[in-house]
Order: sequence, then structure tokens, then C-alpha cells
Amino acid sequence: MDVFRKIVLALALAMVATTHARAAELVMLERPGCVWCARFDEEIAPAYPKTEQGRRAPLRRVDITEAWPDDLEGIAGERITPAFLLIARGEEIGRIRGYPGDEFFWYRLDELIAKLDQPEHP
Repeated sequence: MDVFRKIVLALALAMVATTHARAAELVMLERPGCVWCARFDEEIAPAYPKTEQGRRAPLRRVDITEAWPDDLEGIAGERITPAFLLIARGEEIGRIRGYPGDEFFWYRLDELIAKLDQPEHP
């Protein structure tokens, strides 16, 4: 019975850790024909899920020409594409408007992700 409790506890802790790790997402607002979205797709998108940032805030794409997702109600939309919104537990942490090129994108994203570690955004 003692081994069973340890296993249950270990599974519960693993579930909490996974939930915490997946608590954030990077929402990319895009539209068909967006040349800067295509540039992001060439320069960043293939590597993004393999990075620490991609594991911390998986990329989610939202086409702004379609209906706004229900779970983003309360999050302001954007007319500029691409736009990248860091969302944690339904709250916007920050955004990057436009695609500033690969170096500046990573720099800005790191600034936003650092906010996840602040007490008001656990």
C-alpha cells in the first residue's frame, strides 16, 4: 500500500508540473497573404517548438479573418499581422506587434516569457 501511495503522489506531481509548464501559450495572430507571417514561418516556426521558449509557451495560430476564439474573449484582437500574444491562464502577459526579424523577435519574446516568472504571473 505504501508503494501505491508513492506512485499516486508521483503521478499527481507530474500532472501539476505538466499543467504549470503548459499554462502559457504564444498566440500568433495571422491572416491569409500576410508576407510577414510567411517570413516568420520561414525563419522561426520550424525551430520554435524545439526551443525552451516553445516548450514554455507553445505556438497557437489564430486567423484574424475568422471568428475570434471563445477562450480568448476578453483579450483584445489586433489588426496588424503577425502579432504575438503571450497568454497565461487566460490573461495577456504582453504582445509583439509585427514581425521584427529573427533576432529582435527572440529578444522580445524572452522579455515577455521572463514576466511569467514574476509573482503576479505564476
